[in-house]
Amino acid sequence: TAPIVIEETRGKKAYCQCGLSAKLPYCDGSHSRQSTGLGPLVIEVEEAGKRAVCQCHRSKNQPWCDGTHKTPA
Repeated sequence: TAPIVIEETRGKKAYCQCGLSAKLPYCDGSHSRQSTGLGPLVIEVEEAGKRAVCQCHRSKNQPWCDGTHKTPA
């Protein structure tokens, strides 16, 4: 449930939302193979830099972590 901290680069990114990707935090298509009904969150990263990618999927600032994982569900 903790975020994955990465050194992100600029460009179009597809972040995993199903949690099954072997390449977390990025999508590898596992959602299709496992028929999860979920798809990736695709965004354009404008600036390179250190990022914390949300893994609890409750952040109000997806795909970035806002600390929500520290609060009770």
